[in-house]
Amino acid sequence: MTLQSWLVVAVFIATLAGLIQFQKRPAIVFGCTLLAVFGLDLVSTEQMLSSLVNPGLVTLILLIICSFALEKTRFLRFVASKVIRPGFKSTWLRLFTTTVCSSALLNNTAVVATLIAPIRSNPHHPAGKLLLPLSYAAILGGTLTLIGTSTNLIVDSMLFEAGGGRLDFFAFSAVGALAVLFGGVTCFFVSRWLPATRVTEANAADYFLDAKVQPSSPLIGKSVEENGLRHLESLFLVEIARGERLISPVTPAEIIQDGDRLAFSGDVSKVMQLSHFDGLKMFADTSGLMESNLTEVVVRPDSSLIGLTLKNAGFRARFDAAVVAMRRDGQRLSGKLGEVKIQAGDFLVLAVGPDFSSRNNLTKNFIVISGMEPESKLKGRKELIAGLGFLAVVGLAATGTLSLLKGLMLFLGVLYFTNCLSLNEVQRRLPLDIWLVVASALTLAHALTNTGMVQSFSGQFAAGIGQDNLYLAFVAMYLLTLILTELVTNNAAAALVFPISYGLALGLGVDPMPFIMAVAFGASASFISPYGYQTNLMVYNAGQYQIKDFLKAGLPVSVVYSIVVLLAVPYFFPF
Repeated sequence: MTLQSWLVVAVFIATLAGLIQFQKRPAIVFGCTLLAVFGLDLVSTEQMLSSLVNPGLVTLILLIICSFALEKTRFLRFVASKVIRPGFKSTWLRLFTTTVCSSALLNNTAVVATLIAPIRSNPHHPAGKLLLPLSYAAILGGTLTLIGTSTNLIVDSMLFEAGGGRLDFFAFSAVGALAVLFGGVTCFFVSRWLPATRVTEANAADYFLDAKVQPSSPLIGKSVEENGLRHLESLFLVEIARGERLISPVTPAEIIQDGDRLAFSGDVSKVMQLSHFDGLKMFADTSGLMESNLTEVVVRPDSSLIGLTLKNAGFRARFDAAVVAMRRDGQRLSGKLGEVKIQAGDFLVLAVGPDFSSRNNLTKNFIVISGMEPESKLKGRKELIAGLGFLAVVGLAATGTLSLLKGLMLFLGVLYFTNCLSLNEVQRRLPLDIWLVVASALTLAHALTNTGMVQSFSGQFAAGIGQDNLYLAFVAMYLLTLILTELVTNNAAAALVFPISYGLALGLGVDPMPFIMAVAFGASASFISPYGYQTNLMVYNAGQYQIKDFLKAGLPVSVVYSIVVLLAVPYFFPF
């Protein structure tokens, strides 16, 4: 092998290692990969630029942007209002069906975010029995169409870049429908193994908030009992941080001292009770936002806040918000709220200022669960334009009348000129991370091809397995993608495995479609890890699940899904 061949192999291995080591920073890892292959002259300037404006990638970005307008219509709110019924089976089937159908055409993160709140607060069924099936339904629904999930569009973009044409809008539908059917039946039966968690009750007990006793406070020198700190509504004094010492449990006779940090757990909606105590100042009080509405968010896996303490994160400057309370995966937090280090998946309750919803970095750091409506709702003529316009674009693309890329470009122009979507919204929520991941992966694929590594690998692998073991090669590509999906997220897995799988098919001299589908469906098979797919992370926290819950429910679904895919793909796409 030449020096360039060794270099591109080293970059590929380093990328894979980086994605495993830094799961929550895929964009940074791929960004380094892009700089490496370009700086080492493994790709030309033209190839790098073509990767950045790849038609499939641009289509994916346009689809995400246009979906912002759909989120402001009444569709998802209407669906959410019709899901919950007194009967569990009826509710489960309504939830699964509507989520699958919605996720086939819409951003499944938005679908799940809209449905989480009514499920958590429903009076009829334990939320723990429904939230994980909600995420699985969103994943399965995404496999039905080209636009159902970002991984399908990533595979389409990489196929086009490799000179293999474009995938049909319904190319995934036959296999996807079988996966939905059998995966859904399995999901229904494993729902009985999920915890019967009443989230609305448990949620209140798990939030952690603290308040500091000021030097002039009349609380000083009196006991907890005398100050009435044990008789609060839905708030419980669980510990006192005094200097470097933690006092827990707190007895009624404990004397309050100057500088004590009183840690409470309970219902954050009752937090304003603490303002009735003179000289007791909450962590969020320093930002002057405590009179604002409370907003509940989840920290994204790729948030820039991870590893920072609440005190050093600079919430007011970054988001025009202050942290009132915090919860982590059902674990009890301890110490001083300002010194707790933020982790991916943490629940935060924020007191938000007037500029909170317009901050550009909001959606890059948080998934908003409740308490904040989008900046504006579309009504009347604008709602019709957004809803009917999107359906028209999808319909024209599905029938081959108009390309999806052209249709979305025209639709975006209509949304902008009719004020259904503002330039500020587009700038604030532009998915630059996805753009960087896919463009870098396409550039890496060029480097692998330029140095002959794809051809060399595929030739040697093909010679080793021969024409008699095509199915084993197909299975190997699927399992490789599935494993990487659970380890490094779905988009990264699809981007890394596609050039290998496509090159292998060409080396074997067979139709590449089965191998393309192996990557597409393998990248959507994230059922076991709460961190492999964004909707899994959302319900992981909202439902107070544990890793074992994902293993118990996700492993059977993953096995059945895999069996369906491995049997159905060769049937619909023969070698």
